[in-house]
Amino acid sequence: MNIALIIDVLPLLFDAACLTIQITAAAIMLGFCLAVPLALARADGPTWLSRLVFGYTFFFRGTPLLVQLFLIYYGLGQLPWIRSSFAWPLLRDPYWCALLAFSLNHAAYTTEILRGAIRALPQGALEAAKAVGMSYLLRTRRISFPIAFRSALPSYTNEIVLMLKASSLASTVTLMELTGTSRKIISETFAPYEVFLAAASVYLLITFFLVRLSALLERRLCPPTMRGGKGEDRLVIGALRALKDTGS
Repeated sequence: MNIALIIDVLPLLFDAACLTIQITAAAIMLGFCLAVPLALARADGPTWLSRLVFGYTFFFRGTPLLVQLFLIYYGLGQLPWIRSSFAWPLLRDPYWCALLAFSLNHAAYTTEILRGAIRALPQGALEAAKAVGMSYLLRTRRISFPIAFRSALPSYTNEIVLMLKASSLASTVTLMELTGTSRKIISETFAPYEVFLAAASVYLLITFFLVRLSALLERRLCPPTMRGGKGEDRLVIGALRALKDTGS
């Protein structure tokens, strides 16, 4: 194994990792913003709306992300009304096509993660909020969603890590992110083992920071007074504490 080659290519891979981090972070933020209202509609919305959201999540969770990326990158350009629309300058760019595909896919998985967490909320916490006359929006903002997000955080962290690894598919539409740059270096050096080992190390480093950030956030969202004891009792206590600021 050529250690010197691994050291030489690491700066190039770190530069390429900036694009990987950028597109992953953007997809996560856009996907999460889309997933929150969809999860609420899926969990508490009317039947027809819940079924529409289920159809969306079923499609994006039931088909490969690579197929979704190809449908957006190669397929949308085949539609004349897309080519004549205002969105065409963006949709003909591989970066925006990849970002759209990643965001929609991430939103589908996140929707189901949050929906399961919302459905799992103990009724005691919700009844405590209803008892003082909190509206649905206020109850969701101060009780339901914070508690659901806290319980869903470990699963959501796994989805973020999967999204990071899935970003390697962007290289199939000519984006020179971490994996795409690795392939280019391999075509020049004919050393796939060393280059992919270096790329894997960079992916592991990014994943390590993501996992540590999630652990810090989890501790932040779950103070010591909420740890230990029966889960439902702790959630009800947290709900009652949140009622102190019902006017905010």
